[in-house]
Amino acid sequence: MNGPVESKPLARLSWFTLGWNLLVILWGAVVRATGSGAGCGAHWPTCNGSVVPLAPSVGTLIEYSHRLTSGVALILVALVLYQVRRHREPGHLARFWSAASMILILTEAAVGAGLVLFERVAGDTSVARGYWISGHLINTFLLLAALVLTARFVDGPPRPFASRVSPLRATFPAAGGGGATILAVLAMVLTGMSGAIAALGDTLFKAETLREAIAQDFSSASHIFLRLRILHPVIAVIGGGVVLMVAYRTIMANPNRPGTRRLGLVLAALVVTQWFLGVLNLVLLAPTWLQIVHLLVADLIWMSLVLAAADASS
Repeated sequence: MNGPVESKPLARLSWFTLGWNLLVILWGAVVRATGSGAGCGAHWPTCNGSVVPLAPSVGTLIEYSHRLTSGVALILVALVLYQVRRHREPGHLARFWSAASMILILTEAAVGAGLVLFERVAGDTSVARGYWISGHLINTFLLLAALVLTARFVDGPPRPFASRVSPLRATFPAAGGGGATILAVLAMVLTGMSGAIAALGDTLFKAETLREAIAQDFSSASHIFLRLRILHPVIAVIGGGVVLMVAYRTIMANPNRPGTRRLGLVLAALVVTQWFLGVLNLVLLAPTWLQIVHLLVADLIWMSLVLAAADASS
């Protein structure tokens, strides 16, 4: 086991891996928003039957580049796991969360492969696709949580745990009394799932005007994705309110911990920003660039909430 001299490089690697995975997730949203999910056909891991596609279309380039960057993400997560096991002693929480990250990025790849192989991409409007993307969203949130906790425990003061204490309890020791935090986590998951369905509806059934989009939401003849879309802003407002409550408690309960208070302020600012982006998304009829920004802020809220829950408990 090597000493603290490796802490800074390992911390930089952990945070870089988190950032890279976040970019991969956003690029995956570009794949969905541009209808490029079928760019490699129903082939995985090859692209249209080839390792390197010949004379690729734009859609193929978008999908293939997503696969390449996802492969790099997998290598980075594996490297973090290897380095953490080398430089952190048994019982260190970074070991648990780096192993969890490895498992979750493998399941992320499996879900991505399933979307392609079962053709739940591009113009597919089946209800099954809604279940697939909801599962994909949950796995993505869990992956981001594992990655951000790996970086946090690699970079911050150690918080070892005894064998009789579960890693989850050691990470969030106040979880039993943190009903608002648990509710905020559940609210974020529901908001993310409803947002994924709403974004899919925006992509598959483009409206030309705001009036047409609202009419789609309330028409009994509309696709289920459109009729569910109206739920997203309601869930987002309620869920955001719960997250704001957690942010307020984080600020007020840590008067002598400026770093934790700052995290609470960032969390609150992100929620308000996301509400503004949601309104803008509605008015502008969900352009691709705004969908990506909206997803980015959602992921930042989720990671900040996870960090606040871990930090406020320490």
